[in-house]
Amino acid sequence: MKSGIQNSTFRLAFCAVTAALEVVLMMITGVVPVGTYAFPCFAGALTLAIVIEYGWKWALGVFGVAAVLSALFAADKEAVLYFIAIFGYYPILKNPIERRIKNRIVQYVMKIAVFNAAAVSSFYIATMLLSVKAEEFTLFGIYMPLLFLVFGNVFFLLYDTALTLYVGVYVRNLRQKLFGKFK
Repeated sequence: MKSGIQNSTFRLAFCAVTAALEVVLMMITGVVPVGTYAFPCFAGALTLAIVIEYGWKWALGVFGVAAVLSALFAADKEAVLYFIAIFGYYPILKNPIERRIKNRIVQYVMKIAVFNAAAVSSFYIATMLLSVKAEEFTLFGIYMPLLFLVFGNVFFLLYDTALTLYVGVYVRNLRQKLFGKFK
């Protein structure tokens, strides 16, 4: 009985600390200029440990807490939008896509579809909320959001690969250090 209480207490504490670290990373985006793009990715990657150890339901709770607190306290709302729209929940979605779909090509099609839906939705939400006119996005006759979407897809594939590598490092090196006494 005592070890069950310790395990549930540790689970709750680990999830709370992970959510807090995600919020701290999101708050730093207001201070570090490149943080707008990098820190939502790092914050989302932290959720993978929760997915591995406790499953998607706990990870979804951590994401929800981090998303709400980030929206309230982070200064860089663009970074918060990136976190909420894709980088915060994608690590939770990555596992079922890879586990249930055996064909790697279909996996990548699904992943890219998820990213593109999130990116396009984020663009339209941001433009409606900020009331930016479509002409503002043209530079030298090039419609910049399409160019950003192409580069975003390349970046997203790199992010997906980095998450896969992180899972390997976590399972081989970090897991035992974090959970040695509790598992």
